Amino acid sequence: MKKDLWIFGYGSIVWRVDFPYAEQRPAFIKNWARRFWQGSTDHRGVPDKPGRVVTLVAQADEICWGRAYRVEPRHVDEVLTHLDYREKGGYDRLAIEIIFSGTDKVDGITYHATRENPNFLGDASDSKIAQQIINSHGPSGSNIEYLHKLHESLQEINASDPHVTAIANHVRALIPEM
Repeated sequence: MKKDLWIFGYGSIVWRVDFPYAEQRPAFIKNWARRFWQGSTDHRGVPDKPGRVVTLVAQADEICWGRAYRVEPRHVDEVLTHLDYREKGGYDRLAIEIIFSGTDKVDGITYHATRENPNFLGDASDSKIAQQIINSHGPSGSNIEYLHKLHESLQEINASDPHVTAIANHVRALIPEM
């Protein structure tokens, strides 16, 4: 018998949920940091001009906030097939403990891009990441939109992420109307 599946979103899945779910809640994971280190050649950029999207990087004592979605058993196969395709640009499933509060936890999955995938860009200065985001656009829209919606969605759940905020501030300094 299948069980409910919890999916943790920390990037576009925080604000662009295109799959059926029964419940969503703000949540966090421990020992992972969100970083704009993954190249996007299929959504927010193109192969010769990749955008930058977030992935998870293992980092002790870090907390990464996002949203968790409970998928009912009857939709699990459909949702996983959909997300495996959506996240095909270098992301793999990762089993993870999702935390809602101090003692309220569930086992679930998320998608993360490893350093070994061909689209992994790695670390760069905040200003270099911001410049790449400003100059990138792909089939899913501008890379600026991705950054803006992620930053806004994290603020809606009162989640602080210094990395996302720093990138957003650099982009705002270069494009004040953002």
